[in-house]
Amino acid sequence: MPLGGTAKKLQKVAEMAEDVYKKLNELREQVVEVRETVNETKSRVDRLEAENAEQRAILEAIAEEQGVDLDAAIAQAHISEAEEDAAGDETETVADDASESDADTSSDAATDEA
Repeated sequence: MPLGGTAKKLQKVAEMAEDVYKKLNELREQVVEVRETVNETKSRVDRLEAENAEQRAILEAIAEEQGVDLDAAIAQAHISEAEEDAAGDETETVADDASESDADTSSDAATDEA
């Protein structure tokens, strides 16, 4: 009977090995897909960066032709963006404070009623 037990154990190990092999092949396929996606994304990013550089050169040429101080315009854009971000943060803080105040008032009212 010991041979029957060994045969079952060997069969179980063989099945486990097949499962591991299948999973390994699936993992290989996933890695290949990820590599392809990364390469495609890199190509897209490279293309977009080149287009961005071309557009910047065109905008700089137009700005120079129109007598626009590009550095001042960029600085003003950054200032405006920072002010908008600060205003958004302030609005969120005020809204959070109002929510907390409303919650405090509600809990005070509930306490008073009890």
